[in-house]
Amino acid sequence: MSSTAFRNYIDGQFAEAASTFESIDPSTGLPWATMPAASVADVDRAVEAAHRALRSGPWAAMTATARGKLLVKLGDLVAANAGRLAELETRDTGKIIRETRAQIAYVGDYYRYYGGLADKHEGAFIPIDKADMEVTVRPEPIGVVAAVVPWNSQLFLSAVKLGPALAAGCTVVLKASEDGPAPLLAFAELVHEAGFPVGSVNIITGFGHDCGQRLTSHPLVARVAFTGGPSTARRIVANTAENLAYTTLELGGKSPVVVFADADLDSAANAVVAGIFAATGQSCVAGSRLLVERSVKDDFLARLKRKAEAIVIGDPQNPATEMGPLATARQSERIEAIVAESISAGGRLVTGGTRPKDKADGYYYAPTIIEAQDQALACVREELFGPVLSVLAFDNEAEALALANDTPFGLASGVFTSNLAKAHRMAQGIHAGVVWVNTYRTVSPLVPFGGHGLSGLGREGGLGAIRDYTRSKSVWIRTSDDPIPDPFVMR
Repeated sequence: MSSTAFRNYIDGQFAEAASTFESIDPSTGLPWATMPAASVADVDRAVEAAHRALRSGPWAAMTATARGKLLVKLGDLVAANAGRLAELETRDTGKIIRETRAQIAYVGDYYRYYGGLADKHEGAFIPIDKADMEVTVRPEPIGVVAAVVPWNSQLFLSAVKLGPALAAGCTVVLKASEDGPAPLLAFAELVHEAGFPVGSVNIITGFGHDCGQRLTSHPLVARVAFTGGPSTARRIVANTAENLAYTTLELGGKSPVVVFADADLDSAANAVVAGIFAATGQSCVAGSRLLVERSVKDDFLARLKRKAEAIVIGDPQNPATEMGPLATARQSERIEAIVAESISAGGRLVTGGTRPKDKADGYYYAPTIIEAQDQALACVREELFGPVLSVLAFDNEAEALALANDTPFGLASGVFTSNLAKAHRMAQGIHAGVVWVNTYRTVSPLVPFGGHGLSGLGREGGLGAIRDYTRSKSVWIRTSDDPIPDPFVMR
Protein backbone atom coordinates (compact mmCIF):
# COMPACT_ATOMS: atom_id res chain seq x y z
CA MET A 1 0.00 0.00 0.00
CA SER A 2 1.15 3.52 -0.75
CA SER A 3 1.53 5.91 2.16
CA THR A 4 1.79 9.27 0.39
CA ALA A 5 -1.25 11.02 -1.11
CA PHE A 6 -1.31 13.95 -3.54
CA ARG A 7 -4.13 16.29 -4.57
CA ASN A 8 -5.09 18.37 -7.58
CA TYR A 9 -4.80 22.17 -7.37
CA ILE A 10 -7.95 23.89 -8.65
CA ASP A 11 -9.11 27.48 -8.17
CA GLY A 12 -6.54 28.16 -5.47
CA GLN A 13 -7.46 25.06 -3.43
CA PHE A 14 -5.90 21.62 -3.02
CA ALA A 15 -8.80 19.39 -4.00
CA GLU A 16 -9.58 15.74 -3.47
CA ALA A 17 -10.64 13.75 -6.53
CA ALA A 18 -13.56 11.33 -6.64
CA SER A 19 -11.21 8.54 -7.70
CA THR A 20 -7.51 7.86 -7.26
CA PHE A 21 -4.79 5.60 -8.63
CA GLU A 22 -1.47 4.31 -7.39
CA SER A 23 1.82 5.61 -8.76
CA ILE A 24 4.58 3.04 -9.25
CA ASP A 25 8.23 3.46 -8.26
CA PRO A 26 10.07 2.28 -11.42
CA SER A 27 13.12 1.19 -9.44
CA THR A 28 11.06 -1.39 -7.51
CA GLY A 29 7.92 -1.91 -9.56
CA LEU A 30 5.88 -1.25 -6.41
CA PRO A 31 3.29 1.45 -5.61
CA TRP A 32 4.54 4.29 -3.47
CA ALA A 33 1.93 7.07 -3.66
CA THR A 34 -1.74 7.73 -4.31
CA MET A 35 -2.60 10.19 -7.08
CA PRO A 36 -5.87 12.02 -7.84
CA ALA A 37 -7.59 11.06 -11.10
CA ALA A 38 -9.24 14.25 -12.34
CA SER A 39 -12.73 13.67 -13.71
CA VAL A 40 -14.49 15.60 -16.47
CA ALA A 41 -16.15 17.65 -13.72
CA ASP A 42 -12.75 18.42 -12.18
CA VAL A 43 -11.46 19.58 -15.57
CA ASP A 44 -14.50 21.80 -16.02
CA ARG A 45 -13.95 23.38 -12.61
CA ALA A 46 -10.29 24.05 -13.40
CA VAL A 47 -10.99 25.58 -16.83
CA GLU A 48 -13.86 27.69 -15.51
CA ALA A 49 -11.64 28.95 -12.68
CA ALA A 50 -8.94 29.87 -15.19
CA HIS A 51 -11.51 31.65 -17.35
CA ARG A 52 -12.87 33.67 -14.41
CA ALA A 53 -9.34 34.68 -13.40
CA LEU A 54 -8.62 35.77 -16.97
CA ARG A 55 -11.72 37.96 -17.19
CA SER A 56 -11.90 39.54 -13.74
CA GLY A 57 -10.23 39.72 -10.36
CA PRO A 58 -6.63 40.23 -9.23
CA TRP A 59 -4.94 38.41 -12.12
CA ALA A 60 -6.88 40.26 -14.82
CA ALA A 61 -6.08 43.60 -13.15
CA MET A 62 -2.42 42.82 -12.52
CA THR A 63 0.24 44.80 -14.38
CA ALA A 64 2.83 43.02 -16.47
CA THR A 65 5.50 44.15 -14.01
CA ALA A 66 3.62 42.54 -11.13
CA ARG A 67 3.21 39.32 -13.11
CA GLY A 68 6.92 39.34 -13.74
CA LYS A 69 7.69 39.68 -10.05
CA LEU A 70 5.48 36.68 -9.28
CA LEU A 71 7.33 34.60 -11.87
CA VAL A 72 10.71 35.62 -10.44
CA LYS A 73 9.49 34.66 -6.97
CA LEU A 74 8.31 31.31 -8.30
CA GLY A 75 11.70 30.74 -9.91
CA ASP A 76 13.41 31.45 -6.61
CA LEU A 77 11.10 29.02 -4.81
CA VAL A 78 11.75 26.28 -7.38
CA ALA A 79 15.50 26.71 -7.00
CA ALA A 80 15.25 26.71 -3.20
CA ASN A 81 13.13 23.54 -3.24
CA ALA A 82 15.01 21.77 -6.03
CA GLY A 83 16.24 19.04 -3.70
CA ARG A 84 12.77 18.01 -2.55
CA LEU A 85 11.27 18.24 -6.03
CA ALA A 86 14.18 16.23 -7.44
CA GLU A 87 13.62 13.44 -4.93
CA LEU A 88 9.96 13.25 -5.96
CA GLU A 89 10.73 13.21 -9.68
CA THR A 90 13.36 10.53 -9.18
CA ARG A 91 11.02 8.42 -7.05
CA ASP A 92 8.11 8.74 -9.47
CA THR A 93 9.92 8.41 -12.82
CA GLY A 94 13.25 6.68 -12.12
CA LYS A 95 15.32 9.54 -13.48
CA ILE A 96 18.64 9.67 -11.63
CA ILE A 97 18.93 12.11 -8.74
CA ARG A 98 22.11 13.76 -9.99
CA GLU A 99 20.26 14.94 -13.10
CA THR A 100 16.94 15.86 -11.49
CA ARG A 101 18.74 18.04 -8.94
CA ALA A 102 20.68 19.91 -11.61
CA GLN A 103 17.79 20.20 -14.04
CA ILE A 104 15.22 21.43 -11.52
CA ALA A 105 17.64 24.01 -10.10
CA TYR A 106 17.97 25.30 -13.69
CA VAL A 107 14.17 25.30 -14.12
CA GLY A 108 14.14 28.24 -11.71
CA ASP A 109 16.06 30.23 -14.33
CA TYR A 110 13.25 29.69 -16.86
CA TYR A 111 10.70 31.34 -14.57
CA ARG A 112 13.11 34.16 -13.74
CA TYR A 113 13.86 34.68 -17.44
CA TYR A 114 10.20 35.04 -18.37
CA GLY A 115 9.56 37.09 -15.26
CA GLY A 116 12.14 39.55 -16.52
CA LEU A 117 10.50 39.68 -19.95
CA ALA A 118 6.91 40.07 -18.76
CA ASP A 119 6.87 43.89 -18.99
CA LYS A 120 9.15 44.09 -22.02
CA HIS A 121 6.79 42.56 -24.53
CA GLU A 122 5.80 45.76 -26.28
CA GLY A 123 3.10 46.78 -28.69
CA ALA A 124 3.61 49.13 -31.62
CA PHE A 125 2.59 52.51 -33.04
CA ILE A 126 2.06 52.28 -36.79
CA PRO A 127 2.57 55.50 -38.82
CA ILE A 128 -0.09 54.61 -41.39
CA ASP A 129 -0.93 56.16 -44.75
CA LYS A 130 -3.93 58.14 -43.46
CA ALA A 131 -3.16 61.58 -42.02
CA ASP A 132 -6.22 61.70 -39.77
CA MET A 133 -5.66 58.32 -38.11
CA GLU A 134 -3.40 56.87 -35.45
CA VAL A 135 -3.05 53.11 -35.00
CA THR A 136 -1.58 51.20 -32.10
CA VAL A 137 -1.20 47.44 -31.90
CA ARG A 138 -1.54 45.96 -28.45
CA PRO A 139 -0.59 42.40 -27.42
CA GLU A 140 -3.25 40.74 -25.28
CA PRO A 141 -3.25 37.32 -23.60
CA ILE A 142 -4.66 34.70 -25.93
CA GLY A 143 -6.84 33.22 -23.19
CA VAL A 144 -6.99 30.05 -21.13
CA VAL A 145 -4.08 27.73 -21.89
CA ALA A 146 -4.23 23.95 -21.58
CA ALA A 147 -0.67 22.75 -21.00
CA VAL A 148 -0.21 18.98 -21.31
CA VAL A 149 3.13 17.39 -20.48
CA PRO A 150 4.52 13.83 -20.47
CA TRP A 151 6.14 12.06 -17.53
CA ASN A 152 9.76 12.72 -18.50
CA SER A 153 11.16 16.02 -17.16
CA GLN A 154 7.70 17.30 -16.18
CA LEU A 155 8.95 20.31 -14.23
CA PHE A 156 11.22 21.41 -17.07
CA LEU A 157 8.63 20.85 -19.80
CA SER A 158 6.04 22.72 -17.72
CA ALA A 159 8.33 25.71 -17.24
CA VAL A 160 8.71 26.29 -20.99
CA LYS A 161 4.91 26.55 -21.18
CA LEU A 162 3.92 28.21 -17.91
CA GLY A 163 6.70 30.80 -18.01
CA PRO A 164 5.75 32.54 -21.27
CA ALA A 165 2.01 31.91 -20.85
CA LEU A 166 1.87 33.60 -17.45
CA ALA A 167 4.22 36.38 -18.56
CA ALA A 168 1.78 37.12 -21.38
CA GLY A 169 -1.12 37.33 -18.91
CA CYS A 170 -2.80 34.03 -19.78
CA THR A 171 -4.23 31.67 -17.20
CA VAL A 172 -3.31 27.99 -17.25
CA VAL A 173 -4.66 24.52 -16.59
CA LEU A 174 -1.65 22.23 -16.47
CA LYS A 175 -2.22 18.49 -16.85
CA ALA A 176 0.57 16.35 -15.43
CA SER A 177 1.03 12.90 -16.92
CA GLU A 178 -0.62 10.08 -15.02
CA ASP A 179 2.83 8.44 -15.11
CA GLY A 180 4.97 10.23 -12.52
CA PRO A 181 2.84 13.29 -11.60
CA ALA A 182 4.24 13.75 -8.08
CA PRO A 183 6.73 16.57 -8.81
CA LEU A 184 4.14 18.75 -10.54
CA LEU A 185 1.50 18.22 -7.87
CA ALA A 186 4.15 19.24 -5.30
CA PHE A 187 5.11 22.20 -7.50
CA ALA A 188 1.53 23.45 -7.03
CA GLU A 189 2.44 24.17 -3.41
CA LEU A 190 5.12 26.60 -4.63
CA VAL A 191 2.66 28.29 -6.99
CA HIS A 192 0.37 28.77 -4.00
CA GLU A 193 3.21 30.03 -1.80
CA ALA A 194 4.37 32.49 -4.46
CA GLY A 195 0.96 34.17 -4.29
CA PHE A 196 -0.47 33.62 -7.75
CA PRO A 197 -4.10 34.79 -7.72
CA VAL A 198 -6.87 32.23 -7.42
CA GLY A 199 -7.57 30.49 -10.72
CA SER A 200 -4.55 31.79 -12.59
CA VAL A 201 -2.71 28.46 -12.32
CA ASN A 202 -4.47 25.10 -11.93
CA ILE A 203 -2.59 21.79 -11.83
CA ILE A 204 -4.31 18.44 -12.28
CA THR A 205 -3.51 14.88 -13.27
CA GLY A 206 -5.64 12.12 -14.69
CA PHE A 207 -6.06 9.83 -17.65
CA GLY A 208 -6.16 10.86 -21.28
CA HIS A 209 -9.49 9.27 -22.20
CA ASP A 210 -11.46 11.59 -19.90
CA CYS A 211 -9.24 14.24 -18.28
CA GLY A 212 -7.02 14.92 -21.30
CA GLN A 213 -9.80 14.66 -23.85
CA ARG A 214 -12.05 17.09 -21.99
CA LEU A 215 -9.26 19.57 -21.33
CA THR A 216 -8.07 19.80 -24.94
CA SER A 217 -11.60 20.01 -26.35
CA HIS A 218 -13.02 22.45 -23.79
CA PRO A 219 -14.74 25.43 -25.46
CA LEU A 220 -13.15 27.90 -23.02
CA VAL A 221 -9.60 26.77 -23.87
CA ALA A 222 -8.02 29.11 -26.42
CA ARG A 223 -4.53 27.60 -26.59
CA VAL A 224 -3.15 24.07 -26.21
CA ALA A 225 0.56 23.51 -25.57
CA PHE A 226 1.45 19.82 -25.75
CA THR A 227 4.59 17.76 -25.35
CA GLY A 228 4.33 14.04 -26.06
CA GLY A 229 4.01 11.55 -28.90
CA PRO A 230 2.57 11.90 -32.42
CA SER A 231 -0.39 9.56 -31.82
CA THR A 232 -1.63 11.62 -28.85
CA ALA A 233 -0.90 14.81 -30.79
CA ARG A 234 -3.23 13.71 -33.59
CA ARG A 235 -6.03 13.16 -31.08
CA ILE A 236 -5.39 16.58 -29.56
CA VAL A 237 -5.54 18.26 -32.98
CA ALA A 238 -8.89 16.54 -33.56
CA ASN A 239 -10.08 17.66 -30.11
CA THR A 240 -9.18 21.30 -30.80
CA ALA A 241 -10.76 21.39 -34.26
CA GLU A 242 -14.30 22.31 -33.19
CA ASN A 243 -13.18 25.32 -31.13
CA LEU A 244 -10.17 26.16 -33.33
CA ALA A 245 -7.85 26.46 -30.35
CA TYR A 246 -4.33 27.47 -31.33
CA THR A 247 -2.00 24.52 -30.78
CA THR A 248 1.73 23.94 -30.47
CA LEU A 249 3.11 20.42 -30.46
CA GLU A 250 6.55 19.41 -29.21
CA LEU A 251 6.75 15.75 -30.15
CA GLY A 252 9.35 13.03 -30.40
CA GLY A 253 12.32 12.41 -32.61
CA LYS A 254 14.70 9.92 -34.13
CA SER A 255 17.64 12.24 -33.92
CA PRO A 256 20.78 11.59 -35.98
CA VAL A 257 24.26 12.11 -34.54
CA VAL A 258 26.82 12.34 -37.35
CA VAL A 259 30.45 11.57 -36.50
CA PHE A 260 33.06 12.32 -39.16
CA ALA A 261 36.52 10.76 -39.22
CA ASP A 262 38.15 14.14 -38.52
CA ALA A 263 36.26 14.58 -35.22
CA ASP A 264 37.77 14.31 -31.75
CA LEU A 265 36.57 10.73 -31.29
CA ASP A 266 36.88 10.64 -27.49
CA SER A 267 34.84 13.82 -27.14
CA ALA A 268 32.32 12.58 -29.69
CA ALA A 269 31.97 9.25 -27.89
CA ASN A 270 31.21 11.02 -24.61
CA ALA A 271 28.57 13.13 -26.33
CA VAL A 272 26.98 10.11 -28.02
CA VAL A 273 26.76 8.37 -24.63
CA ALA A 274 25.16 11.51 -23.15
CA GLY A 275 22.76 11.76 -26.07
CA ILE A 276 21.36 8.25 -25.84
CA PHE A 277 22.08 6.80 -22.39
CA ALA A 278 21.53 9.86 -20.16
CA ALA A 279 17.99 9.83 -18.74
CA THR A 280 17.94 6.14 -19.79
CA GLY A 281 17.31 7.38 -23.34
CA GLN A 282 13.90 8.71 -22.32
CA SER A 283 14.21 12.11 -23.95
CA CYS A 284 12.62 13.60 -27.05
CA VAL A 285 16.07 14.74 -28.21
CA ALA A 286 17.79 11.39 -27.59
CA GLY A 287 20.51 10.89 -30.20
CA SER A 288 19.27 7.43 -31.10
CA ARG A 289 20.72 7.16 -34.64
CA LEU A 290 24.50 7.20 -34.83
CA LEU A 291 25.88 7.82 -38.31
CA VAL A 292 29.64 7.28 -38.30
CA GLU A 293 32.17 7.57 -41.12
CA ARG A 294 33.10 4.07 -42.23
CA SER A 295 36.86 4.56 -41.93
CA VAL A 296 36.58 5.05 -38.15
CA LYS A 297 33.46 2.97 -37.48
CA ASP A 298 35.16 0.00 -35.83
CA ASP A 299 37.38 2.20 -33.65
CA PHE A 300 34.47 4.39 -32.63
CA LEU A 301 32.17 1.46 -31.87
CA ALA A 302 34.85 -0.08 -29.66
CA ARG A 303 35.07 3.18 -27.68
CA LEU A 304 31.29 3.33 -27.33
CA LYS A 305 31.07 -0.31 -26.26
CA ARG A 306 33.60 0.26 -23.47
CA LYS A 307 31.78 3.37 -22.26
CA ALA A 308 28.34 1.75 -22.42
CA GLU A 309 29.43 -1.32 -20.48
CA ALA A 310 31.04 0.88 -17.81
CA ILE A 311 27.82 2.81 -17.09
CA VAL A 312 26.72 2.41 -13.47
CA ILE A 313 23.13 1.13 -13.46
CA GLY A 314 21.25 1.17 -10.19
CA ASP A 315 19.10 2.95 -7.63
CA PRO A 316 18.21 6.35 -9.14
CA GLN A 317 18.31 7.93 -5.65
CA ASN A 318 22.02 7.06 -5.35
CA PRO A 319 24.17 9.99 -6.59
CA ALA A 320 26.72 7.50 -7.97
CA THR A 321 24.16 5.96 -10.34
CA GLU A 322 24.54 6.96 -13.99
CA MET A 323 21.49 5.20 -15.46
CA GLY A 324 18.26 4.32 -13.70
CA PRO A 325 15.22 2.29 -14.75
CA LEU A 326 12.76 2.92 -17.51
CA ALA A 327 9.69 4.76 -16.27
CA THR A 328 7.00 2.15 -16.87
CA ALA A 329 6.55 -1.58 -17.34
CA ARG A 330 4.90 -1.09 -20.74
CA GLN A 331 7.88 0.97 -21.92
CA SER A 332 10.25 -1.78 -20.83
CA GLU A 333 8.21 -4.44 -22.62
CA ARG A 334 8.01 -2.38 -25.83
CA ILE A 335 11.77 -1.82 -25.95
CA GLU A 336 12.49 -5.51 -25.37
CA ALA A 337 10.16 -6.41 -28.24
CA ILE A 338 11.63 -3.92 -30.74
CA VAL A 339 15.22 -4.88 -29.89
CA ALA A 340 14.41 -8.57 -30.37
CA GLU A 341 12.66 -7.83 -33.67
CA SER A 342 15.59 -5.73 -34.92
CA ILE A 343 18.16 -8.41 -34.09
CA SER A 344 16.11 -11.16 -35.71
CA ALA A 345 15.82 -8.96 -38.82
CA GLY A 346 19.60 -8.72 -39.20
CA GLY A 347 20.83 -6.14 -36.72
CA ARG A 348 24.16 -6.94 -35.04
CA LEU A 349 24.04 -6.64 -31.27
CA VAL A 350 27.19 -4.83 -30.12
CA THR A 351 26.28 -4.75 -26.43
CA GLY A 352 23.26 -4.89 -24.14
CA GLY A 353 19.93 -6.10 -25.42
CA THR A 354 18.76 -7.49 -22.08
CA ARG A 355 17.71 -6.56 -18.59
CA PRO A 356 20.73 -6.46 -16.25
CA LYS A 357 21.04 -9.82 -14.50
CA ASP A 358 21.42 -8.24 -11.06
CA LYS A 359 18.30 -6.06 -11.43
CA ALA A 360 15.38 -8.44 -10.97
CA ASP A 361 13.13 -5.72 -9.53
CA GLY A 362 12.13 -2.57 -11.36
CA TYR A 363 12.18 -1.69 -15.05
CA TYR A 364 15.89 -1.73 -15.78
CA TYR A 365 17.38 -2.24 -19.25
CA ALA A 366 21.04 -2.40 -20.23
CA PRO A 367 22.62 0.24 -22.51
CA THR A 368 22.18 -1.29 -25.96
CA ILE A 369 23.99 -0.73 -29.26
CA ILE A 370 22.79 -2.33 -32.50
CA GLU A 371 24.68 -2.04 -35.79
CA ALA A 372 22.42 -1.91 -38.85
CA GLN A 373 23.16 -2.32 -42.53
CA ASP A 374 20.36 -0.03 -43.65
CA GLN A 375 17.47 2.09 -42.37
CA ALA A 376 14.88 -0.71 -42.58
CA LEU A 377 15.28 -2.04 -39.03
CA ALA A 378 12.63 -1.04 -36.48
CA CYS A 379 15.30 0.20 -34.05
CA VAL A 380 16.51 2.62 -36.74
CA ARG A 381 13.15 3.99 -37.80
CA GLU A 382 11.00 4.00 -34.65
CA GLU A 383 11.37 6.22 -31.61
CA LEU A 384 12.04 3.74 -28.80
CA PHE A 385 12.36 6.19 -25.90
CA GLY A 386 14.96 4.05 -24.20
CA PRO A 387 18.71 3.33 -24.04
CA VAL A 388 19.03 1.83 -27.52
CA LEU A 389 21.47 3.22 -30.09
CA SER A 390 21.31 2.17 -33.73
CA VAL A 391 24.48 2.56 -35.81
CA LEU A 392 24.94 3.02 -39.55
CA ALA A 393 28.10 3.77 -41.53
CA PHE A 394 28.54 6.32 -44.32
CA ASP A 395 31.31 7.00 -46.83
CA ASN A 396 31.01 10.71 -47.59
CA GLU A 397 29.32 13.92 -46.52
CA ALA A 398 26.49 13.68 -49.03
CA GLU A 399 25.59 10.18 -47.85
CA ALA A 400 25.72 11.30 -44.22
CA LEU A 401 23.28 14.13 -44.93
CA ALA A 402 20.93 11.84 -46.85
CA LEU A 403 20.89 9.31 -44.01
CA ALA A 404 20.37 12.04 -41.40
CA ASN A 405 17.32 13.35 -43.26
CA ASP A 406 15.82 9.93 -44.02
CA THR A 407 13.23 10.15 -41.24
CA PRO A 408 9.76 11.64 -40.80
CA PHE A 409 11.00 13.33 -37.61
CA GLY A 410 12.91 16.60 -37.40
CA LEU A 411 13.60 17.61 -33.81
CA ALA A 412 17.30 17.44 -32.94
CA SER A 413 20.63 16.39 -34.41
CA GLY A 414 24.35 16.41 -33.72
CA VAL A 415 27.42 16.87 -35.90
CA PHE A 416 30.98 16.07 -34.85
CA THR A 417 33.83 17.32 -37.02
CA SER A 418 36.94 19.48 -36.78
CA ASN A 419 36.13 21.07 -40.15
CA LEU A 420 34.19 24.30 -39.57
CA ALA A 421 33.02 24.60 -43.17
CA LYS A 422 31.70 21.04 -43.08
CA ALA A 423 29.93 21.77 -39.80
CA HIS A 424 28.19 24.77 -41.36
CA ARG A 425 27.15 22.78 -44.43
CA MET A 426 25.71 19.97 -42.32
CA ALA A 427 23.93 22.40 -39.99
CA GLN A 428 22.32 24.06 -42.99
CA GLY A 429 21.40 20.79 -44.67
CA ILE A 430 19.96 18.80 -41.76
CA HIS A 431 16.17 19.03 -41.51
CA ALA A 432 15.80 19.53 -37.76
CA GLY A 433 14.83 22.29 -35.38
CA VAL A 434 18.05 21.92 -33.39
CA VAL A 435 21.58 21.16 -34.57
CA TRP A 436 24.31 20.71 -31.97
CA VAL A 437 27.88 20.89 -33.30
CA ASN A 438 30.59 19.13 -31.27
CA THR A 439 28.20 18.94 -28.31
CA TYR A 440 24.82 17.42 -27.51
CA ARG A 441 21.83 17.82 -25.16
CA THR A 442 22.32 21.47 -24.19
CA VAL A 443 19.40 23.84 -23.55
CA SER A 444 18.72 27.44 -22.50
CA PRO A 445 15.58 29.53 -21.90
CA LEU A 446 17.00 32.08 -24.32
CA VAL A 447 16.91 29.72 -27.32
CA PRO A 448 13.87 28.60 -29.36
CA PHE A 449 13.24 24.86 -29.35
CA GLY A 450 11.02 22.67 -31.50
CA GLY A 451 10.87 20.52 -34.59
CA HIS A 452 8.92 19.83 -37.75
CA GLY A 453 7.36 16.85 -39.48
CA LEU A 454 6.36 14.25 -36.89
CA SER A 455 8.39 16.22 -34.34
CA GLY A 456 5.73 18.86 -34.06
CA LEU A 457 4.53 22.38 -34.78
CA GLY A 458 5.72 25.68 -33.35
CA ARG A 459 8.56 26.62 -31.02
CA GLU A 460 9.05 27.01 -27.28
CA GLY A 461 11.67 29.12 -25.54
CA GLY A 462 13.32 32.41 -26.37
CA LEU A 463 11.81 35.85 -26.84
CA GLY A 464 9.21 34.66 -29.33
CA ALA A 465 7.55 32.31 -26.86
CA ILE A 466 5.62 35.09 -25.11
CA ARG A 467 4.35 36.33 -28.46
CA ASP A 468 2.89 32.86 -29.09
CA TYR A 469 0.65 33.28 -26.04
CA THR A 470 -0.76 36.62 -27.20
CA ARG A 471 -3.04 37.95 -29.88
CA SER A 472 -2.77 41.41 -31.32
CA LYS A 473 -5.46 44.07 -31.11
CA SER A 474 -5.32 46.96 -33.60
CA VAL A 475 -6.77 50.20 -32.19
CA TRP A 476 -7.67 52.92 -34.73
CA ILE A 477 -8.18 56.47 -33.44
CA ARG A 478 -9.43 59.20 -35.77
CA THR A 479 -7.73 62.50 -34.93
CA SER A 480 -9.74 64.82 -37.22
CA ASP A 481 -12.98 66.63 -36.36
CA ASP A 482 -13.89 67.01 -40.04
CA PRO A 483 -16.85 65.03 -41.36
CA ILE A 484 -16.10 61.60 -42.82
CA PRO A 485 -15.79 62.27 -46.59
CA ASP A 486 -18.01 59.43 -47.83
CA PRO A 487 -19.49 57.01 -45.30
CA PHE A 488 -20.27 54.48 -48.06
CA VAL A 489 -16.66 54.02 -49.19
CA MET A 490 -14.07 52.10 -47.21
CA ARG A 491 -11.06 54.30 -46.71
